[in-house]
Amino acid sequence: MHIKNLFSLSSSHHSRSSTPTSTPKHSSSTSHHSRPSTPSYTPKRSSSYHGRPWTPTASPIRTFSDLRYIAECMISAGYGKECMNLYRTFRRSTVDESLYRMGIERLTASQIHKMDWEVIEIRIRSWIPASRTALQTLFHGERVLCDRVFADAPESVRESCFAEVSGEQAIGMFSFAESVATSKFKKSPEKMFLLLDMYESISDHWEDIQWTFSYESSSAVRSHATSALLKLAEAIRSSLAELETAIQKDLSKSAVAGGGVHPLTGYVMNYVAFLADYSRSLRDILADYPLKVRAPLPESVLPMKGCDENLSMRLAWIILVLLCKLDGKAEQYKEVPMSYVFLANNFNYVVEKVRGTDLEEILGSEWVANHEAKVRHYAANYERMGWSKVASSMPPLDDTNRTVEEVGEVFRSFNEAFKETYMMHATWVIPDGRMRDEVKVSISRKVVPMYRKWYEAYRGRVAGVIRFAPEDIENRLSDLFYGTDFLGSGFDSDSASVSGRSKGSSRASR
Repeated sequence: MHIKNLFSLSSSHHSRSSTPTSTPKHSSSTSHHSRPSTPSYTPKRSSSYHGRPWTPTASPIRTFSDLRYIAECMISAGYGKECMNLYRTFRRSTVDESLYRMGIERLTASQIHKMDWEVIEIRIRSWIPASRTALQTLFHGERVLCDRVFADAPESVRESCFAEVSGEQAIGMFSFAESVATSKFKKSPEKMFLLLDMYESISDHWEDIQWTFSYESSSAVRSHATSALLKLAEAIRSSLAELETAIQKDLSKSAVAGGGVHPLTGYVMNYVAFLADYSRSLRDILADYPLKVRAPLPESVLPMKGCDENLSMRLAWIILVLLCKLDGKAEQYKEVPMSYVFLANNFNYVVEKVRGTDLEEILGSEWVANHEAKVRHYAANYERMGWSKVASSMPPLDDTNRTVEEVGEVFRSFNEAFKETYMMHATWVIPDGRMRDEVKVSISRKVVPMYRKWYEAYRGRVAGVIRFAPEDIENRLSDLFYGTDFLGSGFDSDSASVSGRSKGSSRASR
């Protein structure tokens, strides 16, 4: 009984500390037609796991010395078999109990393959932190303990004892990852981050695995660990392909109000941004699987030279698929200028999601610059097509001998063009404050200076026709792109000037 107690005491720290750890929490997901949903699993960037790493409490040196002495005496006295059997029994029981408390259960592949995804997900959430703990401390600690207790015994004894204590349990742990990776559930994008965290739970501790299970008798453990990595990598590649397919098959038909950012843009870019957090693992996963496309991609959409080719090309391709889909959705707008607002908003969202993050390092500053140029191009097209009628209604002021009727017609033409354009654009939106200000300043420069010249030259001759002071125009423009017609029915007034009302109601004046 004394020997049994020592074998149990020597690593009571294993079972005492191996309580289940916290698991990452759900993030809410909202489906929208058939586009990719938001991840049901919060990736490691925002994981809620804050538990302290589980580290075993050091056993008294005397305990190790006593165990080593007892083992040496029993083996010398011819009771080596009994000593080894006793050690294996108690230590294996301790390992089983520790794994169970951490949330790692022994399940066969057939059991896992029959489970619904919701059940598998719960078990994965337990497996991820538990497997890290098991590799860092539990199995490592058992290897150290075995080496110390049987330090004076032949290596075959240490190898045999450790294999009996930990081998089958470690194989079971890695087999779970293999079974999950080969399950028949759809490899959808929202499941990808769970698979990536499982992959990293193994790959991050590869050196621990190689040292802990270095004995020849533990080769099966190493084989299962390798197999788990390969199968998880294949499942992750399938999930990436499914993400591309989900983008292409998005069936949402309704145009986004005001030409704002499409939900598909936000969801896809969130996925891509999260993928950048796993760049190290994805480089390994994609290393021997270059992107295959039917035709060479345009230089403007390619990542910068010098970036990791497979990873950067894959992420650039996913974004390109998104942008092509958005280009098609822009056709849902009846007003061509609004379609350009939509494209400028969505391309700008993509650029801002990349700029200053790990994505910019992966794709390169040149990629960002190329897509910024596209944002400016779409914004310029909006200004040209949306405000050309207003700008052209006031010809250059090169003839000061115009008749009152001619001058009045110019102002009436401007009034009508400005009212029509403003009322059409009043509910359009540019969510990004910087871009919104830049567009408004650019429009103001096209419209206000020429109007001011006409206003100052002729306001005394056709005061009854002039409806706006230059300040009124500026204030009206300052209220654009917030998504609401802030001035309501102000254009219905027949007063000679609405300067006072527009100044008082303008966002810019508050």
